[in-house]
Amino acid sequence: MGDSGGLPWGLALGMMLVFEGLLPLILPAAWRETVTRIAGFGDGQIRFVGLLGVALGLAVMMLFQ
Repeated sequence: MGDSGGLPWGLALGMMLVFEGLLPLILPAAWRETVTRIAGFGDGQIRFVGLLGVALGLAVMMLFQ
């Protein structure tokens, strides 16, 4: 694995994929409805949702630092 610093990024990516996959695995109908609703959002609304996700992710990272 070495000291390249890639391990934390790999773990973070893996955990993100696990969490992203939980909703469609457990509740596929709810996931489909949510994605359909989001597809109807305007660009500004989608950007705001993205901003909230980034802010929440940074807050969680700071909390567990």
